[in-house]
Amino acid sequence: MEPFSPAAPQLSAATTGGSPSVSSDSPGTATTSATPHLSSATAEAQPSQPPAQQAVPAACLACRAKHLRCDGTNPCSRCVSNRTECVYVPSRRGYKGPRRGTAQNPNKRHASDSPPYVGPAESCPMLLGHNPVSVTTSVPGFNPSIVLPDQSPLSYTSPSPLTANIHSLYRNPFAPAGMDANTLALTTAPVSVVPSNTTAQPPVPSLADRCFDAFYHYFHASHPFVLPREHFLRLLKEGISPNMNIVMAAMRYIGALFVDAGPAKANYLDEALRLCYQPSTQKDGFLIQALLLLIIGLDGETNRDKSRELLADCERFAIEIDLNKRQFASLHGRGNPVLEESWRRTWWDLFVVDGMIAGVHRATNFLLYTVDTDVALPCEEHEYFSGQIPRHPLTLEDFEDQTFSGEDREFSSFAYRIAAARNLGYMMHNMPQTPFPDDNRILHIESLLTNWRLHLPESKRDDLGKNCQLDEMMFQAHFITHACTILLHQPLSQLDTSPAKAVNSCAPHRPVPSGESFNSHTRHTITAACEISKMITQAVPIIHHTHFFTCVITLSSIVHLSRWAQYMVEPTGGDDDLRQQIRLNIGGLNKLRKVWKAAECAWGQVKGVAQEIYRQKKAHQISPAFWVGFTEEQMIRSINADEGIMSEFTNVMNGQVTQG
Repeated sequence: MEPFSPAAPQLSAATTGGSPSVSSDSPGTATTSATPHLSSATAEAQPSQPPAQQAVPAACLACRAKHLRCDGTNPCSRCVSNRTECVYVPSRRGYKGPRRGTAQNPNKRHASDSPPYVGPAESCPMLLGHNPVSVTTSVPGFNPSIVLPDQSPLSYTSPSPLTANIHSLYRNPFAPAGMDANTLALTTAPVSVVPSNTTAQPPVPSLADRCFDAFYHYFHASHPFVLPREHFLRLLKEGISPNMNIVMAAMRYIGALFVDAGPAKANYLDEALRLCYQPSTQKDGFLIQALLLLIIGLDGETNRDKSRELLADCERFAIEIDLNKRQFASLHGRGNPVLEESWRRTWWDLFVVDGMIAGVHRATNFLLYTVDTDVALPCEEHEYFSGQIPRHPLTLEDFEDQTFSGEDREFSSFAYRIAAARNLGYMMHNMPQTPFPDDNRILHIESLLTNWRLHLPESKRDDLGKNCQLDEMMFQAHFITHACTILLHQPLSQLDTSPAKAVNSCAPHRPVPSGESFNSHTRHTITAACEISKMITQAVPIIHHTHFFTCVITLSSIVHLSRWAQYMVEPTGGDDDLRQQIRLNIGGLNKLRKVWKAAECAWGQVKGVAQEIYRQKKAHQISPAFWVGFTEEQMIRSINADEGIMSEFTNVMNGQVTQG
């Protein structure tokens, strides 16, 4: 017999003087129903029965099993003659309370008693022939009910080898020493059994909460102008501005890009746009924050016309409310240093985003570069998130005079990001339409970019911070500078861009004629493109970076593809490194496209151009003139490398078609 649970079914309340019945759905436990037996009154009504005898309170188990009349004595005459043990279980039929003046039968239990405990098989004649059953529970005083085996009634015609006392039926192993089991059953209140390993399950977060969490987990570090999470939730609860609800809607829209939000993403966007432009909306810093989030998201989703429209409104609103003035933070900071820092970061992030959009798309002119501002520079990221804001923030003037002032000051990574964006702005506003190598403006812009790199402190030369974690602000500052280098030197290089003219997802194709040999501009261009590819190898999920990194990778890919298509470029070396750069760029775009639609467009274009260049190279390899200047070993290595990279491209493409 299989072990049974302490919560086994109890005797049916409908069971009468017949054999007790137990029902159970579990296999291996008894499943019987009440078996009808002739009562004493029914026996008198049948003519074949002897005259009516005095009814007995209950029949013993042996007589019940044989459906025979029992005289009710202890032991009864039938058990004495058959030499079997006489066991009684009282009936509850017609019970109206204890009888008065009736001699107590020690073998009977009172109707008010709890169901008796069944001990191991060796002490209970009801379980003859069955293995012992162990009952475990952690509740003192718990008294499980009788459970009968799922077999036919046992015969008691042969002498029982058991000599245990009848009180073994009532034995409770959890009763205190010296206490009778019946007394314990009468004095112990019912106890509900609760599994000890039950733990409370946390509530399932809603989709809105998941999008909110995704915003802070994936996005906030790349554009850290919104208040840190705890500060934002506290001020939202305080209701300091109704426009914080607009920021919340915009944050959920951004977070929905990183989770499977379905149609909710469009709903969050529509809600945020509606709130931004409803007539009752007041212009304040929170409105600027909401618009800036929408601008970044729409640009990454390739909805650039709408993004530029919002950018124009956002810049106009920011200037109208004096967000570009130093006193704005103190006037609207409510005496909260973290909120004041958030306002400074909002202006400067709007400045940087304006520059990034102008630089990578070449469709705007970086309007904010020409706007006067005296807003203090942001602090370090750990100071912002910990709330330890410097009491006297440094200014842009302090940053520009650091070389000549003689004062040893430490500026934040955000400040170097702003400086990189300002170099981009100067280049865009001073770059000649038709550049010439000896133009002084070209030399001045290069000096700005070189000085930015030369005067970086040791802690800022790498993208890793002091705790070996990625410094996203310096990461962006470095790739802005590398992109500026390509934009400055590529028009003067010897790299013909016509093979990559189909790569126009970020910006229109800019034709560059091919030269006869390498020059310094070509070297600057190639070096910057390789540095951008190297940044993909940082030990951080690439989707945590700003989506503007997509267009920077694309800019680098155009350089790599132009090199690969021109066979006169470094024919005796660097081929394998070049192919690895192309692999890195395509792999990085492949990861970013999981979130950003702009990356998906760039990924398809870069991969398609790489395949076309490979087909052209393979056709040229048939001609013996192609291999002039190559050794046999170099020829074999070049062919194998080309076959390897194109096989990888083809496998990626086939995998995408299969998934689609």
